[in-house]
Amino acid sequence: MAGQLAKSFRQRLQSRLILFFAVMGVTGIVFIVLLYNYGNTPASSSPVEQVVDIKPGMNLRQVANFLAEKKLLDEPSAFVLYTYLQGKQNRIQAGEYRFSPSIPPWKILESLTNGTAILYTVTIPEGYRITEIAELFEKKGLANKEAFIAETRNQKLLDALQISSGGSLEGYLYPDTYKFSKAAGAKKIVKTLVDTFKQRVQKPELMQQAKAGKLTFHEIVTLASLIEKETGLGAERKLISSVFHNRLVKKMRLQTDPTVIYAMVNFDGNIRKKDLSIDSPYNTYKHFGLPPGPIASPGLDSIRAAMEPDHSDFLYFVSRKDGSHQFSTNYKDHTRAIQKYQLSHRARG
Repeated sequence: MAGQLAKSFRQRLQSRLILFFAVMGVTGIVFIVLLYNYGNTPASSSPVEQVVDIKPGMNLRQVANFLAEKKLLDEPSAFVLYTYLQGKQNRIQAGEYRFSPSIPPWKILESLTNGTAILYTVTIPEGYRITEIAELFEKKGLANKEAFIAETRNQKLLDALQISSGGSLEGYLYPDTYKFSKAAGAKKIVKTLVDTFKQRVQKPELMQQAKAGKLTFHEIVTLASLIEKETGLGAERKLISSVFHNRLVKKMRLQTDPTVIYAMVNFDGNIRKKDLSIDSPYNTYKHFGLPPGPIASPGLDSIRAAMEPDHSDFLYFVSRKDGSHQFSTNYKDHTRAIQKYQLSHRARG
């Protein structure tokens, strides 16, 4: 009798468990179907787009509530569950995004986890120095100027990037066109600019060529920055380079104005006689040889010109005031060129 009762109990329990799991299974399937349906249902049919800024550090719940406040989502809790169902709960990326209420939640989640944020284009011209580059990114709202400059002097970053540049990344922020989201931050931006320098400049063939020369790679980049600041004409770069190389060989001061400007705290557009005696290692009117580091970001053409100067006897050059230069082999001819292209222009002015 007792055995029959136990058997009957087990059968009833088994039946109830089967029923329970069947109900749970159906409930789970319905739940999943509802969530997938949620993922494909936009908050509304409105096509009006708005820009939302997902801040660094926001968790999934905060993001869902924020998007719901902007009327881009219905039921933020459902969005959280849907995200977990997709296994993307830890993949939300900060940044600015452009959404409309007519976009279904699955597509919003895809954008948030793929990092397809709004990108801002920044073009760094050749010959810009760190402070000017920092101002470009600050104007775009991508980085604070002071934070950007601080990152270019971050010794840990310099060590990690294996850049030996005297405590600054001046000259190693490659001039090019970039795209960044507002969540990138100063460190990532600086690293990207340096990585681009490495990709474009530090190629095996160029590095091998640099090693074969008399200048170190840092000196080549430094010389290239002087060439970059002295001329915008591609045809003149190697000729300008030859002048600097000739003066270095002859132990002459380079006496190039851009180094004086770099050494000046406040430059108003004019170099005066007193400025030529500024006590700075960057002042090539006062000190022999190259300055301790680059004074701007040179382009690849200027770097090649620094390594491959033209063969010439020129020791001097002066601006013709039309973007080109007059080259001379001796100081007498150089003085005449100054009289013709500089002093006569001032007299006419």
